[in-house]
Amino acid sequence: MVESLVKEYTGKLPVKLLGELKDKLTAQKINKTRAKKIFETTLQEYLDAQVAPGEAVGIIAAESIGEPGTQMTLNTFHFAGVSEMNVTTGLPRIIEVFDGRKNIATPMMDVYLKAPYNKGKDIRKLALLIKQSTLQDIIKEVNTDLMNGKIEVEILSAKLDDHGLAQAQLKKILEKGLKGVNVKIDGSLITLAPSSKESNLNDLYKLKEKLKKIHMSGLKGVTHVLPVKRDEEFVIMTAGSKLKEVLELEFVDETRTVSNDIYEIAENLGIEAARTAVMNEVFKVINAQGLTIDERHIVLVADMMCVTGGIKGITRYGIVSEKASVLARASFETPIKHLISAALTGEEDYLNSVVENVMINQPIPTGTGMPKLSTK
Repeated sequence: MVESLVKEYTGKLPVKLLGELKDKLTAQKINKTRAKKIFETTLQEYLDAQVAPGEAVGIIAAESIGEPGTQMTLNTFHFAGVSEMNVTTGLPRIIEVFDGRKNIATPMMDVYLKAPYNKGKDIRKLALLIKQSTLQDIIKEVNTDLMNGKIEVEILSAKLDDHGLAQAQLKKILEKGLKGVNVKIDGSLITLAPSSKESNLNDLYKLKEKLKKIHMSGLKGVTHVLPVKRDEEFVIMTAGSKLKEVLELEFVDETRTVSNDIYEIAENLGIEAARTAVMNEVFKVINAQGLTIDERHIVLVADMMCVTGGIKGITRYGIVSEKASVLARASFETPIKHLISAALTGEEDYLNSVVENVMINQPIPTGTGMPKLSTK
């Protein structure tokens, strides 16, 4: 019964909608007359939701995002108790996304974990495996022995275990990071002596500062980690983003782990994933501010940014630079530059869009301005 209705409405309704209707109506065992009425209502709703030919969708999208954006509070919030995890939110974050900026103010990741770790098993240990750790994190004390020209470092053995490192591994890391230095480890004491006979006091102090910054474990650039509980599972939030390296970790659920760096997503997961990320990041800000914007407006902007197969920001170097119309490019920023280069190359403008017709005081080609009336 539902099958025949699905056949009847194929071509009139999208496949996804038909599938949903079929599943729900089959599950609820609704009679044919009522099912027919539901299909009719759905079709009517679908037709009403479609955009009329000649509708100025770009302008409506711009106004629909711009007006609530103007009302948006410009506050930023902190993760509980971690002042370094200051996040860019509100309008600055939306500007960052729409401008398609490569270097964002606060790159972050939400790292989802596989079972049983998502229930809290070894959560602290896993967080430390992701966080960038330097030798400074496990040092208890550093002494400079000027008489013998060496440095003695006392480490916290318990912290070394937390980072999943053995003494032999630590020795290798130090030898690799400090070229021309003899390294000896005896229990919790590390002795470092420059192998060159001509080393002076200055070299010792330089060595002392350098050894503190030696990278031991974790992902470079991930400066802070914070395990948080969401619903029934634990998620590790990070300051700093290294998506590719995180996805390679065996305890990470790679199907849900996300970064807020759109370029990094495009590089590792492709342009479709980046398009979705643009939409998700904007919705995140909008929802956090308690605003509502129809998702179609955001989808339109995301499509424009990603349609060429790369990410183009809504700037004079991004989308605007690719407009066919000289006047449209000139109306945005740096008009003289565009007009002179167009004059030099003999470029033509066919006045197909809204902006250029507004500039020369002609009816715009949308709505009733679309049909042309010609008489003999």
